[in-house]
Amino acid sequence: MSIKKVAQLAGVSTATVSRYLNNPEQVKERTRLKVQSAIDETGYAPNTLARNFRRGRTSLIVVVLPTVGDPFLENVMRGIWRVADEQGYSILIRDTQSNSHEFDEYTDMVFSKQADGILLLASISPFEEPTGKPKASNKAHPPIVLGLESVTAELNQFPSVRVDNVAAAADGTHYLIQLGHQRIGFIAGKRNSLLTHDREKGYRKAMRKAKLSVASGWVVEGEQTLEGARRATRRLLSHKERPTAIFCANDEMALGAIHEIKNAGLKVPEDISVIGFDDIRYAEIMDPPLTTIAQPAEEIGERTMRRLCQAIEGSDGDSEAEIVPHKLIVRKSTANAPR
Repeated sequence: MSIKKVAQLAGVSTATVSRYLNNPEQVKERTRLKVQSAIDETGYAPNTLARNFRRGRTSLIVVVLPTVGDPFLENVMRGIWRVADEQGYSILIRDTQSNSHEFDEYTDMVFSKQADGILLLASISPFEEPTGKPKASNKAHPPIVLGLESVTAELNQFPSVRVDNVAAAADGTHYLIQLGHQRIGFIAGKRNSLLTHDREKGYRKAMRKAKLSVASGWVVEGEQTLEGARRATRRLLSHKERPTAIFCANDEMALGAIHEIKNAGLKVPEDISVIGFDDIRYAEIMDPPLTTIAQPAEEIGERTMRRLCQAIEGSDGDSEAEIVPHKLIVRKSTANAPR
């Protein structure tokens, strides 16, 4: 089926059909509907590869993750894939759990424009070497959208989609305080992460608002892993002022905390309440089911991908963060403070 047939059926010129396929924003809405209807009726399949070549496009998006297999980011990826498929993009996934050579290869890819854009879901900056030193480069970069907080000042120029981690962590801590807990421990993620910083900030903000002190040793790094959280929990349980509740900066660490509390012969939530963050897919089937702060992961994925598509088309000049709502999900891992 030819473009000429589509034009005849839509009652427009072949130039208008071509303009619709290459720059739809330049075509009036009524005309767009007529052309798309004709395309649907004829089954016309435009040569996307050739069209992208003419436009200097690759139809490839690079998604940078901290690691492959993170349960929360798996949900974010579902939203990204959905919009990418809808918009005709392929996805190349790169993770930052790699050696320095692979990291340099990724950085070079950003600055050499081998892709149309970057979705950054890891706490790294393409403007820095693995050592943290600024990366010297005069190459242009493709559009970048963040699915998390900016980790460097340079990244503030790019749009982002995220929850308000300070407010979310404050809400979770406030809920524990409402249950009567005064000794509340916090298992943080990696110390060099802005996400960790913001969630700890929210925890401390709620404690301060309630005029509750945070004892030395109540904030422990859990490395954002199950095993790291188990080690952190052992430290909290050995504290002379053992917390009656533990707020974990993600659900995987909450699972590790629950395991370690049980190993110590204690019960959740009768002896110690536990709250997580993210509401990953197995949070509700933990034993006990986990109280957590839910993020709309798939929505974050969809919105980041849509904003990247807009940036690629040159229609998203807004670098402001787009804040999506969080929600406290109360389950069985939290209860009133023990008397």
